[in-house]
Amino acid sequence: MSGPPPHPLAVTIGEPAGIGPEILIAAWQSRSETLPAFYVLGDAALIAARARRLKIDVPIAETTPEEATAHFGSALPVVALENRLEDAPGNPSGANAAGVIEAITRGVEDVLGGRAAGLVTCPIAKKPLYDAGFRFPGHTEFLGHLAEKAAGVPATPIMMLAGPELRTVPVTVHQPLKEVAASLTREMVERAGEIVGRDLAERFAIPSPRLAVAGLNPHAGEGGAMGSEDADIIAPAIAALREKGFDAFGPLPADTMFHAAARRKYDVALCMYHDQALIPVKTLAFDETVNVTLGLPFIRTSPDHGTAFDIAGKGRARPDSLVAAIRLARQLADNAARNSR
Repeated sequence: MSGPPPHPLAVTIGEPAGIGPEILIAAWQSRSETLPAFYVLGDAALIAARARRLKIDVPIAETTPEEATAHFGSALPVVALENRLEDAPGNPSGANAAGVIEAITRGVEDVLGGRAAGLVTCPIAKKPLYDAGFRFPGHTEFLGHLAEKAAGVPATPIMMLAGPELRTVPVTVHQPLKEVAASLTREMVERAGEIVGRDLAERFAIPSPRLAVAGLNPHAGEGGAMGSEDADIIAPAIAALREKGFDAFGPLPADTMFHAAARRKYDVALCMYHDQALIPVKTLAFDETVNVTLGLPFIRTSPDHGTAFDIAGKGRARPDSLVAAIRLARQLADNAARNSR
């Protein structure tokens, strides 16, 4: 006998002036028996306005998280926010900031409260949020704050880019390249490896994940001839990870670790800075890559692209990455649920 349907996924609307509303519509329209049920934390009037602008007929059901799955087959379920949102494609406004922040906050509350199986976030624009007083560097840091606030213990969110052929993790993220070497520490590399190794085992169902660790400098430092960080920081972190039972190896020259034969030897690549991680994974599968946040007490995925203000409201946005993010969030939530039994 089959049990009740699983909880749906919560999907935030993201920046209203971007492509979030239209890729949500397109994702729902592309649904089939294999697309997991989800509901949108947003504004039904805005979504309807965007659909009219694009000449799309999409039924919308204002609902609750508990009733969303029942509506999903026949209408796009939308859970209303207290803050209304304006539909002005390509023209971000601070007037929408309260609703954008509310959607993220409510999504975390729904997942931690057992009303949603996981959280999928559409892209946000930071400038309108900063103008409205938002004090976090970005989406991921805000999610870490919400997790820490709810759980009462510090959270260390880690960004992972997951594509069909490659997973990468940037140990340092949004900072100038000239500051990376000075900020990189053994503890950062080791902590990232621990979180990635644990979550790949528990959520991705990879029993003994293989962690390939990139060097910082050309040729991984060339024995100290091209920088000391690889030997003094990265290698000791790898040794510490191995002592803790993780299958970590490196540091590897980054220019030879992303070709097809090399990728077959590991499950994830730990990279030392933003572009070292994002360039290869986006080159291989730009439209199918998903941004996954590890190290949180809940599942969170996101499309691996931005708000795309230049094409918002023009009917050109593709939902591929959002669909991939929804599918992956469901898979991770199911794996985590099995591991908790």
